[in-house]
Amino acid sequence: MIEYNVGGAFLVGLMGAAHCFGMCGGLIGAFSANIPNRGTNQLANQLTFLLSYNLGRITSYTLAGTFVGASASALGQLFDADIYLLILRIFAGIMMICTGLYIAQIWSGIVHIEKLGKILWRYLQPLTRKVLPIKHPRQALLAGMVWGWLPCGLVYSTLTWSVASGSALQGGLIMFAFGLGTLPALLAAGVAAKTLANWVQKKAVRLLSGLLLVLFGLQTLYIAFSQLN
Repeated sequence: MIEYNVGGAFLVGLMGAAHCFGMCGGLIGAFSANIPNRGTNQLANQLTFLLSYNLGRITSYTLAGTFVGASASALGQLFDADIYLLILRIFAGIMMICTGLYIAQIWSGIVHIEKLGKILWRYLQPLTRKVLPIKHPRQALLAGMVWGWLPCGLVYSTLTWSVASGSALQGGLIMFAFGLGTLPALLAAGVAAKTLANWVQKKAVRLLSGLLLVLFGLQTLYIAFSQLN
């Protein structure tokens, strides 16, 4: 089951490029435009800052996945473990389907979950002022760790997989794989934002990405309901 979750999470991040760019592309583009020039090789310098930023973001995802996985494991000791995990997997499948429909621009109900995340972000956002302006890769790493908590329905949806895993290790691996999947889109957003924007906003790309996520959700539900037999 771990291979399916980790591999699936990576593809969710990869195919959710349109959503990632919509949520963070502008932020990454602005960040990239203000990277200080510290040498003759501007591209290498830019990539150093962008990788530091994204490493911080993926670190936050991994910590969140580890935390919710560990919490689910602890709660599982208080309830019937089989029924408890089954309910979590059904919830994870439903969330993935909702996210896919949102990316495909068929249904946007997932945005209401993002609104809940804004409550936490309201308290975290002031921390960004302490690392701005970003003049060193260490500051970019810290900024990425803070911005990793930016309200995002795709992140929350994948986190439900970490919850359903019922394991701190597996929960962390799922979110780490998801973060790696988002890396190509957000690195490209920093290096070639305009080109990527034109591509990921194409209706066919969004529809394909969204439908693939729906298939992941349906497979999760199939696995969960098959365990009832």
